[in-house]
Amino acid sequence: MNFSLEGLRYEALEAQLAKSGVNPVHAKPLFRAVQRHLLRNDLESAEGILPPLQRWLASEQAVKPCAMELVDDTASSDGFTRKYLLRLHDGTEVESVQMGFPGRYTACLSSQVGCAMGCVFCATGQMGFSRHLTAGEIVAQAHYVERELRRTQGSSLRNIVMMGMGEPLHNFEPTMEALDIITDDRGMNIGPARVVISTVGYIPGIQKLTRHPKRYSLAVSLHGASDEERGKLIPINKRWPLAELLETCREYSAIKRARVFFAWTLIGGVNDSDDHAQRLAELLRGMDAHVNLIPLNPTEGFDGTMPTEERSQAFQKIIQDAGIPSTIRQRRGIDVAAGCGQLKAKRVKRTGRKPGINVPISGSL
Repeated sequence: MNFSLEGLRYEALEAQLAKSGVNPVHAKPLFRAVQRHLLRNDLESAEGILPPLQRWLASEQAVKPCAMELVDDTASSDGFTRKYLLRLHDGTEVESVQMGFPGRYTACLSSQVGCAMGCVFCATGQMGFSRHLTAGEIVAQAHYVERELRRTQGSSLRNIVMMGMGEPLHNFEPTMEALDIITDDRGMNIGPARVVISTVGYIPGIQKLTRHPKRYSLAVSLHGASDEERGKLIPINKRWPLAELLETCREYSAIKRARVFFAWTLIGGVNDSDDHAQRLAELLRGMDAHVNLIPLNPTEGFDGTMPTEERSQAFQKIIQDAGIPSTIRQRRGIDVAAGCGQLKAKRVKRTGRKPGINVPISGSL
């Protein structure tokens, strides 16, 4: 079965019950139990679950919870980050990251097992592509992080970022279904304004997102100010070049009346010069844009280096002097390979730390 209880929108749950001969009115308590109380076991005894629904849940017709188990739970020494390695029903594995502090917790969710985009400095891109995640598998990651926050911190998620493994806009429909569920006020109730979708420039997905009824924040990876430079780092630039990408982003900004966030991974001696900054500022002139600068995080498959702090700040100053807001991304979870571009569904070797240890978690994207 390619769907699960976590992956059913409210209306889909009503339809599923009706198909099984159960009055759709029973969708309300079941949706609340699954999506707000995050129950997986003993659903039959949850509040408001009446005999007709109990019988359905116990039957062969019932949709079951998502099959997902924890393989590894790693806390970063930075005190801000925790990474979960999760195994799915077919034995494939994905990573989800929790970061933040009470009132400002963020979950970074994966949308695919691996990634087909092949960005050379990204550990997930180096894995290659295995398969898309279902809506239920995406939602179940958010549920897992939320349960852990409730259990260990007495807190809840505030933000969702689709910046984990995979290209979310390449898996458009399941990603949108998952976000519809996560933002439903009958469930987790995380507002669309607190959801960021990251893309390497998958133009068909950006175009669909532009016309999607909800307004999520869009983050686009650039990393190069010319097609030649960008194509060396992001292979799909050969299919959807820079000019076309920026025009699509301008259309998104105009129709959604929203700022576009652009990510620029700073690689020492490759794309961190004053000239690169000036050309980037020129590309974004007149657009409602914000540039997030990300000093390169190390991966086994790429030998690039991180620029100095002084070089990063000089690059940022040029962007800001051109009237474009810019932030240098704080480095989080680097020691446990939970940073931007480091996710690859692999256990992390620890030094003197036991798995599952509770550490104070603070900071946010």
